[in-house]
Amino acid sequence: MREHRSLAVAVSVGWRTVATAISFAAFGIGGLLLRVLVFPLLHLLVWRREARVAAARAIIRCSFRAYIGLMRALGVLRYELRGLDKLERGGMLILANHPTLIDTIFLMAYVKRADCIVKSALWNNPFTGGPVRAAGYINNAGGAELIDACVASLARGNNLIIFPEGTRTPHGGDITLKRGAANVAVRGRCDVTPVLIRCQPPTLGKGAPWWRVPLRRAHFEIAVQDDLAITAFTGDGASDVMAARHLTNYLQHYFSSIQEQHA
Repeated sequence: MREHRSLAVAVSVGWRTVATAISFAAFGIGGLLLRVLVFPLLHLLVWRREARVAAARAIIRCSFRAYIGLMRALGVLRYELRGLDKLERGGMLILANHPTLIDTIFLMAYVKRADCIVKSALWNNPFTGGPVRAAGYINNAGGAELIDACVASLARGNNLIIFPEGTRTPHGGDITLKRGAANVAVRGRCDVTPVLIRCQPPTLGKGAPWWRVPLRRAHFEIAVQDDLAITAFTGDGASDVMAARHLTNYLQHYFSSIQEQHA
C-alpha cells in the first residue's frame, strides 16, 4: 500500500512538473503573440489612446483568466475566490500580500480596469514588453513621480493593484511592507481594499525554482477584505508623513495577523 502511494505521489509530481513547464511556455508564447499580432492590430484599429489602453487591459484580463483556467485544467493548481463582489467598483486602491509568482495574474484576471506598477525590466522583455506598453501600466522607474502617477491613475477611475512588500514574501513567511503604497493612499485620500492571498502548500515563492513543485497540488485562496477607511489615519491634523507611517504599521500588523490566523 505504501509503495503504491509513493508511486502515485511520484507520478503526480512528475506530471505537475511537466504541466508547470507547459504553463510557463504558454505564458511566454501568449505574451509574444500579443506583442507581435494583437496589439499592433489594436493600434491600427483604435486611434484614440484612452480607448486603446482600455481595450488592451480588457484583452490582458481575458488572457489571464484563460491562463488561470489552463493551469487549473492541467492540474497545476486549484483556487477559491471570496468577496469578488467588493471589486465591482472603480477607483480602488487594492493592496495584497505577495506569496507567489502568479499573484499578479490572479488579481488582474478578476479586477476590471486594473492598473499596476510594473518593474522597468519587464518593459524591455520580449514576452511582456508588448502587453505592458500597450496597457499603459505604471513604470516603477519613475522615482519621485511614481506616487503622482499612482494617484492620477486612481483619480481616472482605474483600480490600482499594489503589493506593499515590493517583492514576493521571503521563504520564512515574514511580511515586511514598504511605505510607498501607504503614501499613495494618503496622498490620494483613497480608502484601501486589502486582498489576502494564501497558497498551500507553498509554491512559486521567492527564490524557489519553478520546477520544484509541491507533493500535492497547490490550492490558492484569494479573499477580498472589507475596506480600510483612510480617514482613520489622516484625521486629527496628522501630516501625510505620519499618516503614511501609521498606515504602513497598521497594514504590517493586519496582513501578518490574518496570515497567522490561517497558518
